[in-house]
Amino acid sequence: MKLVTFRHSGTTRLGIVAAEEVVDLASAAPNLPREMRAFLAAGRTAIDAAAEAGEAGRHRIALSEVHLEAPVRPGKCLAIGLNYAEHIEETGRPRPDFPTVFNKQVSCITGPSDPIHLPRVSSALDYEGELALVIGRRCRHVPRQRGAEVIAGFAVMNDVSVRDWQVKSPTMTLGKSFDTHGPLGPWIVTPEEVGDPHCLDLETRVNGEVRQNSNTKHLIFDCYELIETLTTVMTLEPGDVISTGTPAGVGIAMKPPRMLVEGDVVAIEIERVGRIENRVIAEPADTVNI
Repeated sequence: MKLVTFRHSGTTRLGIVAAEEVVDLASAAPNLPREMRAFLAAGRTAIDAAAEAGEAGRHRIALSEVHLEAPVRPGKCLAIGLNYAEHIEETGRPRPDFPTVFNKQVSCITGPSDPIHLPRVSSALDYEGELALVIGRRCRHVPRQRGAEVIAGFAVMNDVSVRDWQVKSPTMTLGKSFDTHGPLGPWIVTPEEVGDPHCLDLETRVNGEVRQNSNTKHLIFDCYELIETLTTVMTLEPGDVISTGTPAGVGIAMKPPRMLVEGDVVAIEIERVGRIENRVIAEPADTVNI
């Protein structure tokens, strides 16, 4: 099942994608929660009710007529650095013995086709195509062998990075959290549709040129290991997002570096999960808000 948050006729609703249509759950299953984190927290009951509504064949809107927003507005967005061996090699960094975890502030999350802002303060804008997992249950101290039980589904994420600001602060948070620098989507694909998340092809293109081409089988710390590590420290909650790291091919590592510029289009596709595509634009004047 593909779960979406979409905007149509001036309102934002939840839906499920069926072929080239969206089932409007606000109409098809009006008793379900209207916001994705609440929907996920409702668990199997909500999933089953949504599936039943989809099978009924009513309250459908053409996918081409809606605007897909980020499928979830997470309470936490946790990202992993240096999690593919070939990416570690291109950075010249040592292979980590423990996951490198940082925060992307949730205000950076944006939709699967929304523009990425080239910041006024930097031209060192880069892409990172990543598999993201979405938590479906409140959980703590989850052993690796039970990690799959707490995943609601998977999405594509661009861990957009402002490289000079990334190195200004040892936590990397500033360079990873500019507004619009977390494109997510196009939907949350439930685990039964994805299958094994550790054998998915991942490709990133910039203006049609392949920059990243790998497979999630090359993750150093897999999805379940990351859940085990993170839940040792903190409670994960429905809707939290974990972005699992990027493979080789980032712009900063090219010789010479090839950073994103205004007008570039970044497309990231992950097998059985989906595709997002975002255009780089100059940061608009209306982002000043004081």
